[in-house]
This record gives sequence, C-alpha cells and structure tokens, in this order.
Amino acid sequence: MNLKKCVSIIMFTTFVINAQAQKYNHHIIAYYTGDAEMIKAYPVGKLSHIILSFLNISHDSLTFKNEKQENTLKSLVSLKNQYPDLKIMVSIGGWGGCPQCSDLFSVEEHRNMFAKTTVELFKKYNADGIDLDWEYPTIAGYEGHKYVPEDKNNFTELIKALRKEMGDRYILSFAAGGFTRFLEESVDWTSIMPHLDFVNLMTYDLTSGASKTTGHHTPLANNDTQKQSADNCITWLLNHGVPPNKLIMGAAFYARVWEKVSNINNGLYQQGKFKQGVNYKNHSDFFSDSLGFNSYWDKNAKAPYKYSPSKGLFATYDDPKSIKAKSKYIRRKKLGGIMFWQLTQDKPTGGLIDVMSKTLNNK
Repeated sequence: MNLKKCVSIIMFTTFVINAQAQKYNHHIIAYYTGDAEMIKAYPVGKLSHIILSFLNISHDSLTFKNEKQENTLKSLVSLKNQYPDLKIMVSIGGWGGCPQCSDLFSVEEHRNMFAKTTVELFKKYNADGIDLDWEYPTIAGYEGHKYVPEDKNNFTELIKALRKEMGDRYILSFAAGGFTRFLEESVDWTSIMPHLDFVNLMTYDLTSGASKTTGHHTPLANNDTQKQSADNCITWLLNHGVPPNKLIMGAAFYARVWEKVSNINNGLYQQGKFKQGVNYKNHSDFFSDSLGFNSYWDKNAKAPYKYSPSKGLFATYDDPKSIKAKSKYIRRKKLGGIMFWQLTQDKPTGGLIDVMSKTLNNK
C-alpha cells in the first residue's frame, strides 16, 4: 500500500471516529460567553450544541456586540470541521438583555425584518439556529423592562415569523423560566411548540439572588418546603401536552451564596443576604476548609448545599451527584437532554460536562 493511500485511509478513519463521537442519545447544550480561544480548553466533542450568548438587536437586525464576538462565532462554526454533528447557535436577550423586546416584537413589520436578517446572518456565518432568551414576556423580569399582556401573543407571532423565514433548515428554540408563573402566564405552549425544535428550561435560579431567604436554586425535585423544581416544571409541561423529546432540563455551573445566615437547619430556608455567585471551577478555592464549610445533601430535592456555621455562609449549586441524578431523570422521562449556564464556569477537564456525557450518552 502506497503512502498516499495510507494517509487517505487514516484521514477517513479519523473523520468516521469524530462523526461517531458526535452521535447522541440526548442533547448536551452549552451556553457560551467566552472567546475564540477559550473554547479550545473544553471537551467540545461531548457537546451537541453550543449557543453563543448574547448577540444584540439593532434596527430590527441581529448584530454582534463587537468584532471579537463576530470572530468567536466564526471560530465556533469552524469546530464543525472536526465535529460534523455539532450545532452552533446564537442567542439574544438574557437577564437584562432584552429591554426593547416587548415593543419591538409587538409590530409585525419588526418581527418579519428580524426574522429575515436573522436568517441572513445564519447563511453568512454558517450558523445553525437561534435561541430566544426574552426574560420575560407578559410578566415582570429585569427591573424596569416593559411587559404587557399582549407579549404572550406577540411572542407566538415572533416564533411563527422566524419559523416561516427559517424553514426546516435551521434550529429554533427559546429559554423558558422554570417557575410556575412563567409556565402559566408567559407563553402559549400549544401554539408555539409545533414550531420549535426544543425549549431550554431555566430550572435554576429558582431561589434567586433577590430572595431574603436561602433555598435550593437548582433542585431536581420538590421537598416539603420548596415547590419550585425541575420536576415541577417538567411535570407541568408534560401534563399540558409538550412532547418530552422537546424538553431540555437546565443545570447551573455556578453556586449562589448567602451571608448572615443563622445556624439553624444547616442554613437551609433561613433568612440571609445574597452575597455572590461562584463558578463551579472555583468551588475548591471558595469553599475551602478555612471557611468552615460542611456539605449536605437534600435527599428529597436531590440537591447539594453547603453551610459554614463559623462564617454564616450558605451555598446552593449543582455538583456531580446532582448532575448524575438529573441525567438519570432525563433518561427515565425520555426528555430531549440537558443544557447549562454556562460553559466557561466548568472545569476544562474532570468537570460537570464529563458527568453529563457519561450518564446520558455513555461517553
């Protein structure tokens, strides 16, 4: 066998291995706010989708914040040469990121122009779709942002306009609040779900930084005290006819920490003041022995937490045990997969993505 033929066989074999590595039983979807270089540190081969967050809207058009963000999208798209089944999406909004959404999407002309320019961007950069993160239609979200009852129908019309312009070629999803009021009031599930590929459920921040009482921020299930959970959200949607394969459970790659928390019930469900978030990759530094943290597991909520009686600090988060429990739930309920906020908060190696991949897709 000559050298040229040998090299060709090796190259083809490598392509097949990479392609096989990208076949999934369940989606693993990463929101990403990093740059073109940072992505190289992470196990991209274990991801099904990367959602670059967040682009802007200017004059009805999807636009980049700056040249750096544009270059990041180009770099992410180039990863598909190595991982042919990887999907690269973009998103708009986020907490505080959609001040104009209520007014902008209330007008048919603006919705149609946004849909048109969005597809133009997909074609120019070879991107695969968009995720809408409007927080929130119809109900209060970021302080000062407009919300009106008409948002509910306008959101439906936005979804329809995008799908009409996108056809079946591109992916359309949105990020949904994981709490009951959003589920009940914000969107018309029956009207929008036929047009969507999946919905990313933000089943985290269920105890938000605005809360004066501690609690689990990303629990899998309810307990006697806390009724907002991933299971509560997913059960509601299944009971209202949303197909399980379109439901993507959310996980958090960050802890929420409260201070001035009394040493009662190991700090859980006690008064306190929100202090800060802590990335998962920094847990070992922040939750050090010197701060006196003890670790606990709520067997009903299937959620970990930490408390330092000496410092009065309480922390709620996802960890390998909770991610494994969530992944098993996803398999049991035949859901579409898992997503998380966000990739740069994980450890580049030996992190939570590895647990997801192993439990969901046996990789």
